[in-house]
Amino acid sequence: MGLMAERGAQRMQARQTYRTMARMERRRSFVQSRMGVREDFGRQEQPAEASPALAAPSEPDYMGELERLSQLRDQGIITDEDFEAKKKQLLGI
Repeated sequence: MGLMAERGAQRMQARQTYRTMARMERRRSFVQSRMGVREDFGRQEQPAEASPALAAPSEPDYMGELERLSQLRDQGIITDEDFEAKKKQLLGI
């Protein structure tokens, strides 16, 4: 194979790879938007001030989750062991 043909084949392969990756990115973005995931963490970096807030759940969400779990426990839907396990997970113990 000649040099020009080899370079042409390499360029075609590079273009095809780029197109495939672009399609995969569009599909992933579409699926994430359908699932409710709005941020693409691979492309954006969060400011240093915002990262601690993202690491831990906010207190109202945390309290709401515990209240919901306690209601499920009181209704008999989940057991005390399940409640304690989830509570430890939320507390990070």
